Amino acid sequence: MSKCGFIALIGAPNAGKSTLLNRLTGAKVSIVTPKAQTTRARVLGILVRDDAQLIFVDTPGIFAPKRRLDRAMVAAAWDGAAEADYVLLLVDAKAGLTDAVREIVTKVAATGRKMSLVLNKIDLIDRQKLLPLTQDLAALGEFEQVFMISANTGDGIEVLLDFCTAKLPEGPYLYPEDEMTDLPDRLLAAEIVREQIFLQTRDEVPYGTTVETESFKSQSGGKVRIDAVIYVARTGHKAILIGAKGARIKEIGARARAELSKLLETKVDLFLRVAERPGWDEEAARIRATGLTDPKL
Repeated sequence: MSKCGFIALIGAPNAGKSTLLNRLTGAKVSIVTPKAQTTRARVLGILVRDDAQLIFVDTPGIFAPKRRLDRAMVAAAWDGAAEADYVLLLVDAKAGLTDAVREIVTKVAATGRKMSLVLNKIDLIDRQKLLPLTQDLAALGEFEQVFMISANTGDGIEVLLDFCTAKLPEGPYLYPEDEMTDLPDRLLAAEIVREQIFLQTRDEVPYGTTVETESFKSQSGGKVRIDAVIYVARTGHKAILIGAKGARIKEIGARARAELSKLLETKVDLFLRVAERPGWDEEAARIRATGLTDPKL
């Protein structure tokens, strides 16, 4: 009998959930940047291992929401945990027991959900500090297992995968065996562009932008043409994104195009435009376009 199930990755922003998802599946299915709150919507990473299909749910980092967009992101994280067959709580071992982590552990523990603790980034910390951190976390909630890993180097990943496979319920596969994510190509294109915005611009700019794919068309010879719009909340952000004589937007487009060509395994023509749209993070349509459910619906 085959096995299949959903395993949610939850935690505070910048715990390394997206990096772990990509490591677990062996493919880039979620964008990764050094900045917190990169992931906005739920992303599935699908792995077939032995006779089991593991469906990992990468959720947005849980934080105190201020905007309508923020509330949608946090709701997506808690929904992902509630709907999964099992929960992995990911904690940045270097950052330790922050107030955000404390609140998440306490809230999950209150639901009675079975979960395991995954201490990530152990390559960045003195190993002697791991046991005290584990004890502090265990005082807040009950964990079935504790795993110490580095999503960046791959240390501890196989042991974690063995455990996750064993936790799955019996059942048929829910996705084709060669599928690695449920992310539509249009949303993937928007996310890759947004990743480059995070990587190439100042700290405040990425959080004031959103990307939507306006057109995704297959053309002769198998290549793809993608037209995308970057909405910005402020005039200053538009100027930064475009750059002197258009240099910044050209570089964002060039790097995103190269990444998309690799992921889609075909030549990609990518055309970007930047539009000022104050208050986009309070618009239901913009929130839904990111793959989130509007919290006011």
